[in-house]
Amino acid sequence: MLKGMFTKTDNKRMFWKEYIKQCYDIGVGSLPIVVIISFFLGAVMTVQTAAQLVSPLVPLSTIGIIVRDGMILEFAPTFLSIVLAGVVGSKIASELGNMRTTEQIDALEIIGINSKNYLILPKILGAFTMVPLLVGICAVIGIWGGYLVGGWSGAIPNEVYLNGIRKGVNTDYINIAFYKSFIFAFIISTVPAYFGYYVKGGALEIGKAGTRSVVVSCILILIADYIVATIAL
Repeated sequence: MLKGMFTKTDNKRMFWKEYIKQCYDIGVGSLPIVVIISFFLGAVMTVQTAAQLVSPLVPLSTIGIIVRDGMILEFAPTFLSIVLAGVVGSKIASELGNMRTTEQIDALEIIGINSKNYLILPKILGAFTMVPLLVGICAVIGIWGGYLVGGWSGAIPNEVYLNGIRKGVNTDYINIAFYKSFIFAFIISTVPAYFGYYVKGGALEIGKAGTRSVVVSCILILIADYIVATIAL
């Protein structure tokens, strides 16, 4: 599928329009759920970490360090990508599956348009563009959510939390997070596109293809996460 996708674009204007549409659908369309999940991830991490740090030998600023590194290294890229696999992946699979069953893809092929290039490549490029941005937003909002909830709940004073997130910042963690985001963006966009593009049957098969694409994407994301963590850390 990917090999047949890389050909010269027949209509650059239409390709660009489709690419912008995919960026909007993946980025702006997923932004509300990203904001909600990120805020409460940071909040839960702060409250639970504060409840477990009962030793007076461990400074409270450690909570900020744990939340910051946890959001950047794991929760922002991996947890968010699993959510996007369900939100974005199922949409891609159902969209392409519907086009396949209604013979719209066959119509594009008949008139000489490379359907893989026109339908799949913009989705992959859109995921490469927007998923890393969403991961960055997720990390920032998660850390900010921990700051707000930590102060509101009294789990950790705001000044102490800020001292923690400023202490010992490792830029390699940020690089690893974005490496993960590009790998996960490839999985999120290609796996559902494959299941949707080659679906056979009717509405029931489209639903099954969407479910399979989400399951396979989540498994591949977790495997890739383990491999990247093993190599990079």
